[in-house]
Amino acid sequence: MSIRILVVDDEPQLAELVARHLEREGYRAATADDGVAALTLASGGDFDLAVVDVNMPGMTGFEVCRRLKQIDGSIRVLMLSARDAVDDRVHGLDSGADDYLTKPFEFAELFARLRVLTRRNGSAQLHWRAGDLALSVDRGAITVGEANLQLSRREFDLLKTLVQHAGETVSRPALLAEVWGSEHFESNVVDQYVGYLRRKLDSMGSAAQIVTERGVGFRLLSGGTD
Repeated sequence: MSIRILVVDDEPQLAELVARHLEREGYRAATADDGVAALTLASGGDFDLAVVDVNMPGMTGFEVCRRLKQIDGSIRVLMLSARDAVDDRVHGLDSGADDYLTKPFEFAELFARLRVLTRRNGSAQLHWRAGDLALSVDRGAITVGEANLQLSRREFDLLKTLVQHAGETVSRPALLAEVWGSEHFESNVVDQYVGYLRRKLDSMGSAAQIVTERGVGFRLLSGGTD
């Protein structure tokens, strides 16, 4: 089955250009020139991926991203922006985006990034347990006991990877490649997000612990019987 992708950009000609290139690569593409149109399409269609421009009048790409995730937690969002400031990238990722690509870009890079996001979606419909943690990839949810653990998309992907490899040490490069899509991010971003997860797990009273293996990576100890 072809992968469905939604292209959202307030420049219709650019959106159509991107869509044509995507269709040549085998995707099924639909376009929207504002946030309202994008959310209307997403509510009525089953999209696997979305390419969303940040700088749009009215509803920004950040807000479109957040609302797309509310409609379908499994959709993968790649944000496009001419702004390359770190704060903008962080804002995009914190809005739930799975990747962030600056303009101008080469279509070869766009396709490569979308392939990474598509591979991540290959694990859909799987359910994993580690101690008191239960992970449902198809619903984009993690629970501690009976309570939902509220996570950003990046935190979810990081904890998912650790849960899937519970008891094993996962290296920083492996986590960067799996969660951030490239080993070339600064490795301390992994430590930063592990810190976020530790605080949230502690606040929920989870018995699970994320242990640092100095100089190597991280290991999830379930603290109970899986």
